[in-house]
Amino acid sequence: MNKLIIAAAVAAAGFTSSAAIADVVGVSWASFQEERWKIDEAAMVAAIEAAGNTYVSADAESSSAKQLTDIEALITQGVDVLIINAWDKDAIAPAIEAAANEGIPVIGYDRLIEDARTFYLTFDNVGVGRIIAKSVQAVQPSGNYAIIKGDPGDPNAMFLLQGMMEVIGDDVASGKIKIVGESFSDGWKPENAQKNMEQILTANNNEVDAVLSENDGMAGGVVAALSAQGMVIPVGGQDGDLAAINRVARGIQTVSVWKDARDLGKAAGEIASALANGTAMSDIDGASTFSGGEKGIAINAILLDPTPLTRDNLSIAINGGHISKAQACEGAIADVDGC
Repeated sequence: MNKLIIAAAVAAAGFTSSAAIADVVGVSWASFQEERWKIDEAAMVAAIEAAGNTYVSADAESSSAKQLTDIEALITQGVDVLIINAWDKDAIAPAIEAAANEGIPVIGYDRLIEDARTFYLTFDNVGVGRIIAKSVQAVQPSGNYAIIKGDPGDPNAMFLLQGMMEVIGDDVASGKIKIVGESFSDGWKPENAQKNMEQILTANNNEVDAVLSENDGMAGGVVAALSAQGMVIPVGGQDGDLAAINRVARGIQTVSVWKDARDLGKAAGEIASALANGTAMSDIDGASTFSGGEKGIAINAILLDPTPLTRDNLSIAINGGHISKAQACEGAIADVDGC
């Protein structure tokens, strides 16, 4: 299909689009509620356009049904490759089948789509879980722990939990650490995490010594619940959210594992352009085989390494341009690196 025709069609369909030049990369976002997706998108668009290609996108707005409709529309408009940030790992299956029937390569972005016809690009989420747990355990090696998990439909919630339990599992088995509450938070929403934390505090008469939260947005909800009770205890999270970095500086969050979204978005744009140009998934530079999903299906993948941010190395995010010193250090406690 003529690329200029595609550009006109996607514009008419209401998708975000850049000027059509060569191959068209269609991106289906699960939801833009997390601040980090904007960072991912900017890096992704830059990489796609640097390759002379066109970016078009749609936001599923936390709806599996809308995501399927969005992807169907992108396929109809003639995209050459799809990047899918799946809202639900199982509900996305018809979209993968439709793309395969049209010979369109698919990248599962940040969230596993367990289908051998997809390329999996993410940070090492099991490793992120390990880092969260290690960082919290370093300052609170024993006692009552709560675990605030993400959405039950997102495989990352279980990958993160797996990593956490690899670190604290033996201490849980020995009784050194007691899990006094463990809850999924629908949609990874901070307000759901806050409610979960409030219920855990009530059930345990506030006798909670540490919290492992699976992302920073939810960690914010956890901290709100703790603050309402006048409590400051170790809390772990991940994503490098600006508010979370400031919480680390203020001493009310122990760690935010920074998955530099600029690196992930850039990699996605480059991989998508290569796939659209005919490169086989197994021939993508740096690709290896991942089979850690619940079905054990072998998938071509790249897993990037994350960076833990604590009060001892906060300057990494500041010097890297992710956050300004003023944003990071407002209200900081003493001896925070970079402040």
